[in-house]
Amino acid sequence: MSFSRAGLSKPSSSNTSNESATTSAKSFKPSDKLNPKTVDFFNTREIQKTAFGTIYTNGGIPCRLVHGSVKNKLMWNTPPEKVPFDPILVILAEGLRETQHPFNFVAREGFKDLLQTHNASEKAIEILPKLIIPIKNAIVLDNDEIFESGLNALVQLSDAVGSYLNAHIKIYLSIIDSKKIQRSSD
Repeated sequence: MSFSRAGLSKPSSSNTSNESATTSAKSFKPSDKLNPKTVDFFNTREIQKTAFGTIYTNGGIPCRLVHGSVKNKLMWNTPPEKVPFDPILVILAEGLRETQHPFNFVAREGFKDLLQTHNASEKAIEILPKLIIPIKNAIVLDNDEIFESGLNALVQLSDAVGSYLNAHIKIYLSIIDSKKIQRSSD
């Protein structure tokens, strides 16, 4: 396979003195460029919609997906009561915009699981301003699945923080009202 068909460039002979010093110490091998961890010939990797997919893939969320015979569930590496809400709950809220499995499932279930833990209301109240924008971003999108997950997250957050959400509810009501008007005109 030639370099051009593989989407690679040939090593240039016009190296700078620093590059030539490093290459002379270590000879160039074409296989160095063909590391399967870094090269994707068919470009099958999707760019993540949010940072959530990258963070989850790199192990930044302390849970994993357990595939059951009937339904999936999350298994937490750290008990959900001990998981720091800042930044984990904020990252899960950003992941509500994901549409690809397993990211969408992990974001929705993880958000729900953390808000159902003991002392969740105190922890969520502390980071409430950080949760407003990611949930708003999920509700604004035209995708019905994401809109529904954003509304469900808003209900779960409302159950957890109660009247502390009242100061921010105007943001959500205007978005929901405009969506309602848009759907009635369609």
